[in-house]
Amino acid sequence: MEQEIGKVYLIPTRLGDDIKLEVLPISIKKVIELTDYYIAENEKTARRFIKKVSPSKSQPSLKFETINKFTDISDIPSFLDPCFKGENIGVLSEAGCPGIADPGAEVVRLAHQKNIPVVPLIGPSSILLAMMASGMNGQGFTFNGYLPIDKQERKQAIKQLERLSLDKNQSQIFIETPYRNQKLLEDFKAFLHKDTRLCIAVDITLKTEYIKTKTIAEWNKTTVDIQKRPCIFIVHQG
Repeated sequence: MEQEIGKVYLIPTRLGDDIKLEVLPISIKKVIELTDYYIAENEKTARRFIKKVSPSKSQPSLKFETINKFTDISDIPSFLDPCFKGENIGVLSEAGCPGIADPGAEVVRLAHQKNIPVVPLIGPSSILLAMMASGMNGQGFTFNGYLPIDKQERKQAIKQLERLSLDKNQSQIFIETPYRNQKLLEDFKAFLHKDTRLCIAVDITLKTEYIKTKTIAEWNKTTVDIQKRPCIFIVHQG
């Protein structure tokens, strides 16, 4: 009898440690209780998350592969081997949804190539939650990830994406390394048109959540501390 192939479950996590588990559906707990193989950005934080969701689950039974910027890409295909023995694999991001601004996307790509079923589970995505709360165009938006670090290249990219927003009526979404958040905000203030709208969404779903959409002219009159806090920026011109 042919061995049944396991599935790859994409398991969302909380967006911060101080958030109650109620933000996650019961389906996540059920999958974790039945899964012993995991692919995660960080084994320590993944184990802590699993213990929070399912305190009775045996930690020694868990087997982890790590995927991050230090992972050799040639090693990743072997991470899926348990599926061919009938075992399910859970993919965990550090925060939010795996595969979205997350190295887990490479695992999913390979799973499709190997005809392994992929099952996305419902959970919080800071990108979509910010878009929902921004008041911008939810029918036309682009996630751009990180802007260039070089100041001149960054200025050029900001200007180009602002024009694209106007031409296409398309909201432009960005993230930044938390310790550079304040600098990116200052660049937006300096390089964007005064009537362009900017949404800043910080600590989404946390007790310290802050979400505001203002024009650049209004942001220039506003003081906000977003340094070292997870943040989504959304720009829309027009």
